[in-house]
Amino acid sequence: MKLKKIAQRFLVPSFVVTIIYVFKYKCMVSPRAEVELSPLLKIGKGTQISSFTKIKATDGPLTIGANVTIGTNSFISADKMGVTIGDHTMFGPNVSVVGNNYRFDRLDIPMIQQEKTSEGIRIGDDVWVGAGAIILDGVSIGNGAIIGAGSVVTKDVGEYQIVAGVPARFIKSRAESA
Repeated sequence: MKLKKIAQRFLVPSFVVTIIYVFKYKCMVSPRAEVELSPLLKIGKGTQISSFTKIKATDGPLTIGANVTIGTNSFISADKMGVTIGDHTMFGPNVSVVGNNYRFDRLDIPMIQQEKTSEGIRIGDDVWVGAGAIILDGVSIGNGAIIGAGSVVTKDVGEYQIVAGVPARFIKSRAESA
C-alpha cells in the first residue's frame, strides 16, 4: 500500500493528474499544480485549482465543493479529522489551510517527534479568503464570511462575518450592510 502511495505521489506526471481530475470531477487543475491522487480527495464540478498550488489529502479526507477557485501558490493539507470547503468559495493567491498541529508539551523530545493532532477545518459556502490568509486547524468558517488578506484565522468565524488581522478579529457583519 505504501509503495502505491509513493508511486501516485511522485511518479504520475502532473498533466496526467490534470486529465484524471478533468474527467473524474469535471474541474480544472493546472498542470503546474501539485494535487495528490487520493481516494480521500473529492473535488466539485467547475472548481479551478491554479498553478503552483499544493493539495495534500493522503492523511485525511479533503472535500472541495463545486465552483471553488483556489489561487496561485496556495496550500491545503488535510489530516485525520479532514478539511471541508463549501461551494462557490474563493481563495486568493498564497492561502494556506493547515488541518493539523503538533503537540509541544513534552520538553524531553523535539516537537517534530511529538504526536500530531487534528481537529479538522470547515469552510462554508460563498466564502472569500483573501490573499495570503492562513486558516489553522480546528477552525470553522460560516457561510458568506470574508477573511481579509494576510489574516491568520485561529478561531471560528460566524456566518457573513468579515474578519481581518493577526490573529483575525471581527470587523463587521455583511448581514448588517444588506
